[in-house]
Amino acid sequence: MKKIDLTKKPLIIIAGPTAVGKTSTSVALAKALDGEIVSADSVQVYRKLDIGSAKVTKDEMEGVPHHLIDIIDVTEDYDVSLFQKMASDAIEGIYERGHVPILAGGTGFYIQGLLYGIDFTEEDEDAHKEIRDRLEAMAKEPGGPEAMYKKLSEVDPKSLKKIHEHNIRRVIRALEFYELHGSPISAHNEEEREKQAVYSPAFFVLTDDREALYERINKRVDLMVEQGLIDEARWLYDLHLPKERTSMKGIGYRELIAAFEALDKGNLAASEKSAIIVQAVEKIKQDSRNYAKRQITWFKRERNVNFVNIQDFDYKKDRITEWITEKCLSLLG
Repeated sequence: MKKIDLTKKPLIIIAGPTAVGKTSTSVALAKALDGEIVSADSVQVYRKLDIGSAKVTKDEMEGVPHHLIDIIDVTEDYDVSLFQKMASDAIEGIYERGHVPILAGGTGFYIQGLLYGIDFTEEDEDAHKEIRDRLEAMAKEPGGPEAMYKKLSEVDPKSLKKIHEHNIRRVIRALEFYELHGSPISAHNEEEREKQAVYSPAFFVLTDDREALYERINKRVDLMVEQGLIDEARWLYDLHLPKERTSMKGIGYRELIAAFEALDKGNLAASEKSAIIVQAVEKIKQDSRNYAKRQITWFKRERNVNFVNIQDFDYKKDRITEWITEKCLSLLG
């Protein structure tokens, strides 16, 4: 394991796929190291999106300070550049208090952007706006998103590995970059990834046997439904926000929002309505499993990462925490 560079400020990172146990592990680690937690989650940041985001509860925090949780309204957009600024500010505050910052979450793009100080600022805002407005208008036309994704495959095929065709916001961003610079955003991102880390990281990624992880994901979704996920998603749907809003695209919400749209289109029998919701719940499970797979793939590409298979510790949180704590202390020492 690479020794921490003491010329840079240390940052402990607890990452991994959804439902692997990042929350409980990071809280236990924070208690052991006198730390504070900064969330690297793109949905838990939103107020009132509690169930679908598996947001850490007051009891689960166990008195450990958490940052970037419950601070953004669902009507506002949240992206990597905003996360980068807010997380940096939170981490500086933690240092000033003499505590240890622990970055916890599964949004690899956010973690990478913060860790390496990737520049997401946009130059020539007028030119950006003109191109962006045109692309956003195109995205609303019939067949527009498909045509845009096809265009992206022609000008920047490498980016398709990281940008899903339904993530229209990132498709727009990639095409916008290409039109502005005449070069693919994937090449730009590769150059940015060659940068040295801003912090000196102790980077841990929790993993598990795939079947065990998928089973836990399925059970978690069932529990979310029992806890009121459908009502929570309905509340969000009833706000009639643009689909492009970040809050509308989280897994667990987007599938149910699509179901509500189908339910509102016409007169349906009770059995048909029930079937639509059941299908949406199954889609949430499928999308969550696929997301977990993409998360693991993302973290495998990261540098100097310590993978922690929780199965090797018999799924015992205290053993996992003890091992990570010892590694952190040796790196910091």
